[in-house]
Amino acid sequence: MTIVNAYAAQNATTPLAPFNFERRDIGNNDIQIEILYCGVCHSDIHQVRNEWGGSIYPMVPGHEIVGRITKIGDEVKNFTVGQLAGVGCFIDSCRVCPSCVANEEQYCDVAMVGTYNSRDKAGNPTYGGYATQIVVDEKYTLHVSEKLPIEGVAPLLCAGITTYSPLRHWNIGKGHKVAVVGLGGLGHMAVKFAASFGADVTVLSTSKSKEQDALNLGAHHFAVTKDPETMKSLQGKFDFILSTISAQHEYNDYLNLLTLNGTMVVVGVPPHPSLVGAFNLIGKRRSLAGSLIGGIKETQEMLDYCAEHNIVSDVEVINASEVNEAYERMLKGDVRYRFVIDIASIK
Repeated sequence: MTIVNAYAAQNATTPLAPFNFERRDIGNNDIQIEILYCGVCHSDIHQVRNEWGGSIYPMVPGHEIVGRITKIGDEVKNFTVGQLAGVGCFIDSCRVCPSCVANEEQYCDVAMVGTYNSRDKAGNPTYGGYATQIVVDEKYTLHVSEKLPIEGVAPLLCAGITTYSPLRHWNIGKGHKVAVVGLGGLGHMAVKFAASFGADVTVLSTSKSKEQDALNLGAHHFAVTKDPETMKSLQGKFDFILSTISAQHEYNDYLNLLTLNGTMVVVGVPPHPSLVGAFNLIGKRRSLAGSLIGGIKETQEMLDYCAEHNIVSDVEVINASEVNEAYERMLKGDVRYRFVIDIASIK
């Protein structure tokens, strides 16, 4: 066992604070990673504050992890000591169900094992990346290129793959008119990917102040959703809409913006269910779908694509001691566009 320094929540209402725990020793197929950077995801807030229920305390959040390998097991084949490596939202799955066999481990029919706030196959709680070290089976570890600034790579392990996966699944590219709802941690990555794939991209936002950022990120158009006339003018305009916001909103308002056979995919998680009018779907044979991160194979594909095309997340690097303030700023939308913890600040 190795003593690891971390930041943890002891319950749903107290701030995150320094915490020590023991990581398991590496097994034959494991990799030990010294964590260098860890992104701060909005889902960290949900789980720390038990907003989704079932939270396990003490909780060490963090599933956007980049670091350097310090030790490998005797049977590890695809990684070596000294390489950069990444860990995303899960660290295990059943490995044998149809979803796992299809490289869609995020949809494991038994249950994927989350990087944190989950239990491993031995029943032990998992602790995430707001920590100095992690041990992971090589099958659930990702190669990270040396070409890119790794603080900007860290959020790709969640925000990146969450937006990359649906765009690829629905084959978005040249000739498609795409709307991205919201320009936050997820939305800004959606804009970068959709534009890179050749789509015509419009950002839909409640905030006029984000227009220049949207255009700088690669969007071709920007529209303020608070303007009824603007929303009316956009009806039937988009082939594909990616809803990235976690604030409560009306899906019906956006479904009406889809063209015939258009699809709206939800990746943000609002706190309450949204009613959907049947006529908003059947009138133009529209589809409403959801998408959850990506499997290991697709996440590696995304990381390789980003290295080739020089795509990273726009980040604000913080010390671990600033994480509670960062949570409050995230809730106010005061981040451009992802907080990343410098894990050296925990040591």
